[in-house]
Amino acid sequence: MSWEFLLREFISIWVVVDPFGTIPVFISVTAGLSAVSKRAIAVKATIIATLILLFFIVAGQRLIEAMGIHLEAFQLAGGIVLFIFAMTMIFGDGKPAREKEQFDGDTSHLAIFPLAMPSLASPGAMLAVVMLTDNYRYSITEQFITVGIMFSVMLFTLTLLLLATPIQRIIGEGGASVISRVMGLILASVAVDNSLDAIDSFFNLGAVG
Repeated sequence: MSWEFLLREFISIWVVVDPFGTIPVFISVTAGLSAVSKRAIAVKATIIATLILLFFIVAGQRLIEAMGIHLEAFQLAGGIVLFIFAMTMIFGDGKPAREKEQFDGDTSHLAIFPLAMPSLASPGAMLAVVMLTDNYRYSITEQFITVGIMFSVMLFTLTLLLLATPIQRIIGEGGASVISRVMGLILASVAVDNSLDAIDSFFNLGAVG
């Protein structure tokens, strides 16, 4: 197992989860709550997001195949969607502003919305984990490693949420927005690479020459 593979998987999942971009959202929606409540919400949101992504890793490809969709078509569509998602990260209002606007002020479910979904387990993250555990491109060992990497990213995310207040003081909301845009640029590169792989696989271009 190469370091390039491990680094690519980690960066791909880290970018779509975007833990730093979630920090301002977390601080905003938990404002006024006790430290104990904030910790409980951080843990609950991370667990729910992890379970959602795990579901898509286990069942996502099977659902796609059950509908008779070519995996290359899904991979290309996923690459396009991830690219559009990346463009919103680069040129849009940014994750913190966008998701704080969606928050309706009800704290009873905020661990689920907007923190677990769509902040951590975003549509882009769901697509990414399905593509990164493609049964035809990756071995079972590689898929298990990807799951382990996903768990490590979510553990990092939980740690950042538990340290959200001091981190926010250091980087500020502007810093989180800059980080989100840089991550968007990396995600755009990953999306284009996945799209090119899908085209290569569908047309069997690798066999040419």
